[in-house]
Amino acid sequence: MHRIRNFSELARSKDHVVVLEALEEILLAADPKEAVKRSLVTEGRSCFYVSGVERKICPKEGVYILGFGKAAKGMVEGALEALGEAVRGGVVINPYYEGRIGPVEALRGDHPIPSHNTLRSSQKLLDFASSIPRDAAVLVLISGGGSALFEVPRDGVTLRDVAEVTEKLMKRGADIYELNAVRKHLSKVKGGQLLKYVKARPVISLVISDVVGDRLDTIASGPTVPDETTFRDALEVLNKYGVWEELPESVRRVISSGLRGNGETPKSGDPVFSGTFVKIVASNVVALRAASRKLQEHGYRPLIIGDRLRGEAREVGRALAGVLESIDAGTLQQPGGEMPTALIAGGETTVTVRGQGVGGRNQELCLSLALELARYRLLEKGYVAACMGTDGVDGNSPAAGALVDDDILVEARKAGLNPIEYLNANNTYEFFKSLGRAIDTGGYTGTNVNDVFLAVLRKARS
Repeated sequence: MHRIRNFSELARSKDHVVVLEALEEILLAADPKEAVKRSLVTEGRSCFYVSGVERKICPKEGVYILGFGKAAKGMVEGALEALGEAVRGGVVINPYYEGRIGPVEALRGDHPIPSHNTLRSSQKLLDFASSIPRDAAVLVLISGGGSALFEVPRDGVTLRDVAEVTEKLMKRGADIYELNAVRKHLSKVKGGQLLKYVKARPVISLVISDVVGDRLDTIASGPTVPDETTFRDALEVLNKYGVWEELPESVRRVISSGLRGNGETPKSGDPVFSGTFVKIVASNVVALRAASRKLQEHGYRPLIIGDRLRGEAREVGRALAGVLESIDAGTLQQPGGEMPTALIAGGETTVTVRGQGVGGRNQELCLSLALELARYRLLEKGYVAACMGTDGVDGNSPAAGALVDDDILVEARKAGLNPIEYLNANNTYEFFKSLGRAIDTGGYTGTNVNDVFLAVLRKARS
């Protein structure tokens, strides 16, 4: 069964099929259940190891699970398959499922803007965390989206305040590092502060990274690791995007108090981190390598240019168009002198919202790429390219991303669509939907390892 629901509709040629199969290979490589399962090795009925951590863990009171993020459900399933009856209970928060997963309670939160579901579920998780016996081991399962799904604001700040700040910064193009530098300093649980509520040790955090560069203090706002940002950093972000004067008085009061030395998040060396361990179990680069292997199976020579794409989506699209043109022209060689025939990249771009349309960063990137390649007409070969959010939801649109090729602008013209108008209105989803080129994964995929970009130079028109 295809993970991309409209695979058949999008598969217009052999090259399209190859790109779509590579996208599905990415989703498979980022599967949260398998990522957690392969990271836990049991020994007997009550002991286990975490891959890469040289310590046998034999908790007297069993294992308890805390978790939050888009991949929480799958991660719990992986932990239960690996550890079995050693797991005594747990609470996790995700955006789409509510119910029991064995002994673990799954609650719903709100994403991308936290609201009452997030607050209700987060308080339940904290209450549960505080009740875990001291002689237990705690698995904290962390994945992308955790910043919105798990939140308890600082005293004097409401969740509505946090949501307002988040929305303002997102609309003005703040990246995830900047967003989380602010959110951590308006929170009681982010930036290492969750550990204040957990008496048990050890605490083992298994992480699926959705952050460019895999910075642990940024993934889900780093609830179990030292915070590398300060109140001063938060203020600089707010000033950079010109929102300080627009903020609720409560937010400005908390930031100002923090600048005077009150309530800073815990840093490296703080005793709260004693007996804690962190392991990244899946990431963007792992997914990109899986795509590369799939393209090689089909006879392409892929070039991975990195997992750290960032910047304005439409500008990144233009830059990637130039790289693809260089590959086509034979001026970009791989080590050993081979000429690549496919391009792979990952990361997470941003969008500065100017219009009122429905679209996402991946769809903006792909439309910008198609326009740039058509503008200069430097490609001798045709191409097929895809831009996709691995979580299955691109911005506020219901699509995961889009598929483009050298025919798309001709199709748009025949359909009476002006692609530049859609791009300028941030309405790329409606553009791709109208042409049957929006990638549909049926909503959340249950994982998140950032965004991916794939492009191949056409082999044939069949």
